[in-house]
Amino acid sequence: MSPIEPHFRKSQALFERAQNSIAGGVNSGIRKMETPVPLYFSHGRAGRLYDVDGNEFIDFQCGQGAILYGHAPEAMAEAIGAQARLGLHWAAQSELELEVAERLQEMIPSAERVRFNSSATEVVIAAFRIARAHTGKPLILRFEGHYHGWGDEGLVGFAPPSDKWGEEEDPTRLHPSMGIIPEVLDHFVVARWNDIGHLRRRVAQFDGRIAAIVFEPCGCNTSCIEPIPGMLDAIRELCDSQGALMIADETITGFRYGAGGAQVFYGASPDLTILGKAIGGGVPFAALVGRERFFETVMSGKVVHAGTLNGNPLCLAASKWCLDEIQALGPQHPGSLIALGGELMAGLSALATKHGIPMFPQGPGHVFHCTMLKPGSAPGPVGSYRDYVRRHDAARWAHLRRCLLMHGVRAIERGLWFLSLAHTRADVAQALERAEAAFAQHVAQWTPA
Repeated sequence: MSPIEPHFRKSQALFERAQNSIAGGVNSGIRKMETPVPLYFSHGRAGRLYDVDGNEFIDFQCGQGAILYGHAPEAMAEAIGAQARLGLHWAAQSELELEVAERLQEMIPSAERVRFNSSATEVVIAAFRIARAHTGKPLILRFEGHYHGWGDEGLVGFAPPSDKWGEEEDPTRLHPSMGIIPEVLDHFVVARWNDIGHLRRRVAQFDGRIAAIVFEPCGCNTSCIEPIPGMLDAIRELCDSQGALMIADETITGFRYGAGGAQVFYGASPDLTILGKAIGGGVPFAALVGRERFFETVMSGKVVHAGTLNGNPLCLAASKWCLDEIQALGPQHPGSLIALGGELMAGLSALATKHGIPMFPQGPGHVFHCTMLKPGSAPGPVGSYRDYVRRHDAARWAHLRRCLLMHGVRAIERGLWFLSLAHTRADVAQALERAEAAFAQHVAQWTPA
């Protein structure tokens, strides 16, 4: 492929212009991963996006999962517009925040109390602070490959390079960013996901010092790894025995997995839950929900939880519409979305087989990951972050992803695909037609390094 294909020329020009004003040309570092150039979009509708060059994409990136309801739903725009005419921000209370909080209580069994923020990264900070204050203990246990925001605490041990993994029994607490407070690393314990024996040994090693265990119910940020039987039960049991809080990070899974989230889908009962992305449908909105007793330090003022834009009425209007949509779907959600995603997964698998591409999709369907196997790697599901790094051919996937983009199918750079409630069977069928050409192009052009 040429460095910049002709039909991305306007995006390329805008990206070059951005270098003179925006640091690095993007407002989130991950966006620089898009090749051949970070794209600029003009508008979206339902399951499709349109860039400034006039290209149409069937969009399975879905705003990194936030666009569960599709792009620009008219009723949501009306709800936001109606609130905009009443006021954008008051730094005070409104009845809307009660309505959204009460909906969350109705939908999520563990949501006895609620607090709002503007981003899930903020909610992670609040959850960890509450856990330490409530228990009087210093350590948070987290899992390799699970993402909890980009703050100093959220990224400790997230995705270290293979040469810095540390010992099998003592995974590294490496942070990928410069400029963090170095003492933060000493307040985390890292364990391997889906290894119950290892988890028990890690907890025993730090007996009496763990304030919380935090996890993604499904490891969507790394190969979409679902929990093995007994994994979530083990976390609950260990939290109870240690007097630690069980914190579910449902930034991605919340509402995508149904009204009650992945915790209901998989049968877990966390103490605190982090919600983001789909709770706002694309507006900057997030929430911490959980058992009342764990909010006592917040309610008494002993734990500071603040934010000028918390409970912003514009975002609340959007969230109220989103939650009403999920509740209206009833028990058919997420089953119908999982089934549609399953059709897409099956079609991609068939195309990979047809073209001799060692790629397979993994996940429940409404969200899944495409793993591209390295030469000589064993087939079968990816079970952990380290397994993913050892077996996933990131360079070859990037090439295939670029071919898909050229033919109007957009997935996430790291291999993740989202289905939205606006996607139809016709969208999936057309996406597979386009993918056929993209797979053929990939086979014709791919040259291993």
